Amino acid sequence: MALDREIKEQLAGYLDLLEQNIVLKVSVATDENSQKLLEFVTEIAEMSPKIRLEQSTLTRTPSFSVEREEEDFGIEFAGIPLGHEFTSLILALLQVSGRPPKISDDIVAQIKKINTPHRFETYVSLTCHNCPDIVQALNIMSVLNPNITHTMIEGGMFKEEVEAKNIMAVPTIFENGSLFGSGRMTIEQILTNIVGEADASEFEDKEPFDVLVIGGGPAGASAAIYAARKGIRTGIVADTFGGQVLETLSIENVIGTKYTEGPKLIAQIEEHVNEYGVDVMKQVRAKSIEKKENVEVTLENGAVLTTKTAIISTGARWRNIGVPGEQEFKNKGVAYCPHCDGPLFEGKNVAVVGGGNSGIEAAIDLAGTVKHVTVLEFMPELKADDVLQKRLYSLPNVTVLKNVQTKEITGQDKVSGITYVNRETGEEVHVDVEGVFILIGLAPNTEWLGDGIERNKMGEIITNKHGETSVPGIFAAGDCTDSAYKQIIISMGSGATAALGAFDYMIRN
Repeated sequence: MALDREIKEQLAGYLDLLEQNIVLKVSVATDENSQKLLEFVTEIAEMSPKIRLEQSTLTRTPSFSVEREEEDFGIEFAGIPLGHEFTSLILALLQVSGRPPKISDDIVAQIKKINTPHRFETYVSLTCHNCPDIVQALNIMSVLNPNITHTMIEGGMFKEEVEAKNIMAVPTIFENGSLFGSGRMTIEQILTNIVGEADASEFEDKEPFDVLVIGGGPAGASAAIYAARKGIRTGIVADTFGGQVLETLSIENVIGTKYTEGPKLIAQIEEHVNEYGVDVMKQVRAKSIEKKENVEVTLENGAVLTTKTAIISTGARWRNIGVPGEQEFKNKGVAYCPHCDGPLFEGKNVAVVGGGNSGIEAAIDLAGTVKHVTVLEFMPELKADDVLQKRLYSLPNVTVLKNVQTKEITGQDKVSGITYVNRETGEEVHVDVEGVFILIGLAPNTEWLGDGIERNKMGEIITNKHGETSVPGIFAAGDCTDSAYKQIIISMGSGATAALGAFDYMIRN
């Protein structure tokens, strides 16, 4: 398949950065997909004198590996890495050629210490914006440690393999033939799953902070930058840096930026945070927070961090509907990301639970891929914007059910149907579907707080105009608070407010 001019221009600039010669070992047959892949890698090789092709026999056909002359790095692409995976290919080429990956020295050291064999395989779809994080992380680990190998497998090209393994969500990762994980995962999380969590002793020598931010989304990052710019000791505790934004594909309402994508925006934000020497502690969770002489934050690993002020910015997560079958069939037909998992349901019947903007956008998106979409909305009317409703009702393969309550998601090894109750008549109806996409809004990540900090009935932290909670010295920002609207730019603003509020608190106390 021929590369278009824009992609070739983008690729040419990167290929000029290759440091050493690399070899693309190609495993192809006479089928159409093999010929497309061969044309793809041939065109890439012709663009640089530092790349050559070599026929080979790999585990899967069609596929190709990325290696250096006489040096195998264990990186393979089964399928054509275009779409969101094109960047994964570019980075693999650069890193195998000798360019160091952009990760911390501490992470590099942890990867190099792994002394047991790990053969990773990641099933992806080219429309999945979370998949590249996994692919790029495991490729980096393969470059740095000969005990680790990684193969990206494009699900659309290997449908029989996907169905045989009952894969209904991407990314899905296998390690040495066994399921390793599914869904978005950072390189820190992958390492934790391999070598275990950071020991509490690693935090014993931490000096007290002036401001400790709990959560690494837009609100937390903004708070950390504003605090650090005041010249005070600032830290961030975060399970993953980026939060819910990493799940967002298209962002067009950050003022001054016409268009970006969640992972790209978070990468820029993290780079900005690192400019200020913030002590970023990733892959750790806060377990409790208590105001004593200072504020004490206890982590799940048992470590205790002390700080003069704290800013809670733990964000929110997709809300569950809480019916039988939801948890049992998660990643087995129950999904929350139509962009990522939609292609796996091509030609199948699916349901979307939720009639707000997120639900209707998902239904419109899925209608272009699946056989039929059934939308279930609890209220008598859809809540989505009129423009989205008009688009939805124009689609021939969509059925909209309003004033219905989801009762159960059914199946055995995977989803086979959904049962709902008509709220007006009480009639119970079952619909045969192979996928259920749940998009009913967000729930704040505040359960860990206990009863010490005042929250509303939704579990959101109540704050004043300075971002302060009911406990002096403890502030909060972003989607975990009772802010009227949940938007990236509003979270950033509330993070700045909370940091300035914390600084003012320290001056006055």
